[in-house]
Amino acid sequence: MYTPITASKGGRLFNKTVFFATVVMFPLSQISCQTPPSEQQVVSADSSKIVELEITQLQQGFKDGSFTSKEVVQAYLNRIEEIDDNGPSLGSIIQVNPDAIQIAEELDKEMKEGKVRGPLHGIPVVLKDNIDTHDKMPTTAGSKALANSYPLQDSYVAKQLREAGAVIIGKANLSEWANFRGEMSTSGWSGVGGQTKNPYVLSRNPCGSSSGSAVAVAANLTVLAIGTETNGSIVCPAHASGVVGIKPTVGLISRSGIIPISSTQDTPGPMARTLRDAAIGLGAMVGVDVADEKTAASQGKSHTDYTQFLKADGLKGKRIGFYKAPMGVNYKVDSLMYKAVAFLKSQGAEIVEIDAIGNREVGNHSFEIMLYEYKHGLNEYFKSLGPNAPIKSVEELIAFNKKDPEELKHFNQQYLEMAQKKGDLNSKEYKEALANLMKGSREEGIDKVMNKHKLDAIVAPTGGPAWKTDLVNGDSFQLGSSSPAAQAGYPAITVPMGFVDKLPVGISFFGRAWSEPVLIEIAYGYETGTKHRKAPKFLQ
Repeated sequence: MYTPITASKGGRLFNKTVFFATVVMFPLSQISCQTPPSEQQVVSADSSKIVELEITQLQQGFKDGSFTSKEVVQAYLNRIEEIDDNGPSLGSIIQVNPDAIQIAEELDKEMKEGKVRGPLHGIPVVLKDNIDTHDKMPTTAGSKALANSYPLQDSYVAKQLREAGAVIIGKANLSEWANFRGEMSTSGWSGVGGQTKNPYVLSRNPCGSSSGSAVAVAANLTVLAIGTETNGSIVCPAHASGVVGIKPTVGLISRSGIIPISSTQDTPGPMARTLRDAAIGLGAMVGVDVADEKTAASQGKSHTDYTQFLKADGLKGKRIGFYKAPMGVNYKVDSLMYKAVAFLKSQGAEIVEIDAIGNREVGNHSFEIMLYEYKHGLNEYFKSLGPNAPIKSVEELIAFNKKDPEELKHFNQQYLEMAQKKGDLNSKEYKEALANLMKGSREEGIDKVMNKHKLDAIVAPTGGPAWKTDLVNGDSFQLGSSSPAAQAGYPAITVPMGFVDKLPVGISFFGRAWSEPVLIEIAYGYETGTKHRKAPKFLQ
């Protein structure tokens, strides 16, 4: 996502009725038959006993025979049909995996034989639909141009998840092309999936571009979801849907097999209802991948188990910078943020106020780099699809969109057209912009501020309350804090901070490269001490 069609209801690429024939033993939410007033709940907040369970609780249930992976997967698939397609019709899932039940059965068999693949054995996971899977699901980026595009192999992320035992039950809707296609875009909209809705208030926006991933987690349509971020695409939708999002250091998790924007800033990351679940997902995906040279830098700096850093007293003795640039825009967010800062202090953290990180020119360098890398990365991705690729170049993609009656109905493709005009990555302009970005965002940005004040991390509000979805005028961002970490390629974690009226808002902790362990300690200390998450009620 860069933060600066319409399909028919559901927008599914598969007919799911085949996969929902079995009625599971657990009660699912009931759809209200009454005509609701504006603030009446459309779907009961009382979900089944399964869908709010954490990964460790589910695994314990597998071990003691309370339920099987097949039953859990079926419960989530049924819930997708009830809530995502019908009822509130959230539109968070583009497609379900027709083999999900079969995969779960195989994992149940392995478990009976004493074989456990890894920390996600039997756990339902949803992937943002710009992450390749080599199965019966295409990878679309939300674009009708790729509606029938079947990658020749799994992405590194999908491979790691499968090896950890995950059941990939579906693909999540997203802001088309990760929200870097055109001006005045609407987050959560794609030509394939239509518009994703905010699960707390359905007329509100889910933010993007990992919109469907965050909404699916919040609405209990999956246990874990994987999003991607270039600038804000994990932390903003996680914040808007009241869940946890981890944007790792660029290079901690491979990007091979992920439809790109920027090789400098892109990264996948986990989204979950709790930091513990997100930490488990993070550890399952790390690794050095020869297909992504940036992962070489993670050698000796990654962990396969990040749960070791979940410390209830993780705030004690930490020195945290309070980044105040996003403050003063929304007094309701400010009020929550000052309460959060007071809590951090009460738990033994020392707070240092910071007015600025880097300079405004950094954003211009970042945008220029994205245009160059977008063209190069997309063309390389299209090559990876082989001779039968439905689209073979950015130029072909632009031409396809111009001919399609839906793709440019709501907003243009200005960023694609700007990228197409750029030269290659050997150009002087690109190299200068990259050098300026790295210096401005790191040496003279986060690193400078943190070294000067001897900080362990920086804290700020993740964003403002979700705005009303508007396909005419596009998104209406109020405030955000994603850019410093995104532009530097450094890690950030957002967790729920509270509510503005009925809408959740998040708090972000970010810092130096490879500082995920200390950020998890701090974020966990805050999360466990405040417990702000509440399940959505799907209000009109």
